[in-house]
Amino acid sequence: MYLLVVFLPFLSFFLLSLGGRFFGKSGSIGIAISCMVLTVLCAFVSFYEVALCRSVCSIKLFEWMNLGYLNLDWGFLFDSLTVTMLIVVTFISCLVHIYSINYMGSDPHLIRFISYLSLFTFFMLMLVTADNLFQLFLGWEGVGLASYLLINFWFTRTQANKSALKAIILNRVGDFGLALGIFGVFLIYTSLDFSTIFSLVPLLNSSEITFLSLTFNSTTLISILLFVGTVGKSAQLGLHMWLPDAMEGPTPVSALIHAATMVTAGVFILLRMSPLISYSATALVMITVVGALTAIFAATVGVVQNDLKRVIAYSTCSQLGYMVFSAGLLNYNASLFHLGTHAFFKALLFLSAGVIIHAISEEQDMRRMGGLLKLLPYTYVVIIIGSLALIGFPFLAGFYSKDVILEYAFTKSFYQWDAEFAYFLGSVAAFFTAFYSFRLIMLTFIFKTNSTVNKILNIEEAPFFLALPLFILSICSLFVGFLLKDAFVGLGTDFFNNSLFSLPLNNLYLEIEFIPTFIKLIPVFLSLFGAFFSIYAYTYLNIYLYSLKFIHLKTFYYFLIKKWYFDIMVNSFIVPAFLKFAYNYSFKLFDRGVLEVIGPYGLSRFFDFYSNKAKNLQSGFVYHYAFLIVLGLVAFFSLYLLLNFNFVDYLILFILFMYLPVLSKYLNK
Repeated sequence: MYLLVVFLPFLSFFLLSLGGRFFGKSGSIGIAISCMVLTVLCAFVSFYEVALCRSVCSIKLFEWMNLGYLNLDWGFLFDSLTVTMLIVVTFISCLVHIYSINYMGSDPHLIRFISYLSLFTFFMLMLVTADNLFQLFLGWEGVGLASYLLINFWFTRTQANKSALKAIILNRVGDFGLALGIFGVFLIYTSLDFSTIFSLVPLLNSSEITFLSLTFNSTTLISILLFVGTVGKSAQLGLHMWLPDAMEGPTPVSALIHAATMVTAGVFILLRMSPLISYSATALVMITVVGALTAIFAATVGVVQNDLKRVIAYSTCSQLGYMVFSAGLLNYNASLFHLGTHAFFKALLFLSAGVIIHAISEEQDMRRMGGLLKLLPYTYVVIIIGSLALIGFPFLAGFYSKDVILEYAFTKSFYQWDAEFAYFLGSVAAFFTAFYSFRLIMLTFIFKTNSTVNKILNIEEAPFFLALPLFILSICSLFVGFLLKDAFVGLGTDFFNNSLFSLPLNNLYLEIEFIPTFIKLIPVFLSLFGAFFSIYAYTYLNIYLYSLKFIHLKTFYYFLIKKWYFDIMVNSFIVPAFLKFAYNYSFKLFDRGVLEVIGPYGLSRFFDFYSNKAKNLQSGFVYHYAFLIVLGLVAFFSLYLLLNFNFVDYLILFILFMYLPVLSKYLNK
């Protein structure tokens, strides 16, 4: 049953990719939906057995590879962290599959699209169920591949090609850091199995490792390298540029990437590796600072965006910042809790946006919308629910998960400066989150329409297969925070057992209970103030907004609309430097240099050179042959002595031998 959770989506992908043309559109949809529904049911059963009944399950299928100290098994670990992620991934993915039936119904390549969604789900499930880092890295790379295929689904669109390439290239930077971290783990612990690594961390915490000719504490260096992978996959400040551009894919793809799969993988690895990361104070400070900066950066940039999906995309980036700095403060429970609640209302927001875009003839600019309240009342209600959950309106999902992160940061701010920094930026980000959320609602639903007559006359409310996922996600956004709060972040809860780790005396949930009530309500007041200020500004101050943007606050507005000039700096300084290095060294020196010498072309020149020289030795004189025999014996015994007494490395001799034709060529000149 546990393996069915992982392999049913792969079965769906396998059948649809190979036999989709034989099953037809209806048959392929039936196979995909059936596999996903069964996957969700198996996930709920595993959640009941593992998380609620405290029955952790570990499955070893077979030995994958055995190379010296490297012994890897194809195994799966089902603990409380894993089954929680299973519920999030499978449930959201199943709803996205159902939603796509109607949303992509007119697309001639619907079967290919559904198969890619199933592949995306499979790789994410591989990632969260892995019991070793190598298998986790397989799923990690798989979700990157699937995201490329889905963002670039409409491959005839140039912008989709660019966005997909941007996503996969920036993720390669993060993946390189993660790969180095995995190498460091094996170097120190001689194992990639989680149970072995975590048991050895306290013993080898003070060990050192040499990297780039510098000596570092091994735990700190490995934690930072693993966090580089998180920065790439979860779109933290520095490698965040791919996330807004990923909106070029179909809307169901955006919902799946932002809610359940791609971006949550980076946060998951912080939670999975918590027994290692918790021992590095330096890495924790870095994680906290980067997460807090990401939260405020994305929240401020989202205020000035006019594309409907981009506003929600920057919202995802901001909320990921909350999850990351919560993990940096050792508040892993709240980080996972916010990951789960955020998945529901973020999927709701994206799928609602898809209904709006689909109804208004694929228009995404909010300035060309308006007046949709009476035309799309159901969509208006569900997007209101999603927005209120996002801003942390009292008693909705986001209220329970986001506020406990800020409360924990406030409590820890008495001991750590980075916690104070995160609390301040997180609270300010809550104001901007509420502002752009209600700005979206005002421009889309409340204002007088700016659309054409043809678009308005053709608007229809969401059909059943679009409305059903929205209804289910709305219910989850309303109640999932209240129902799961005590289990996830309640005082003294042991819901996660040993799947999430924190050093002793770092659990401050008891102190949270004694925070003054007005301190707890500060994020709520800021969110409500941001919402009311947005409504007031776009209702009564609308005529002044133009002058504020382009006269009084022109510099600040340009700073935000240019995304803090981050993209400009990267494209002006970092990208040209890398391209120059790649051309001058990687291409000209290595590809055109070394590989041409020792590659097929170089080897042909080598054999031509020595074959011509060997012909001259065939003189016909016996004393010439005797001299060559003696010279060969001397060379053989000399080389034998050199190799046995380690005077020189045979690899160096081989390289020098290969370069003789090139050297002789230049000497002859």
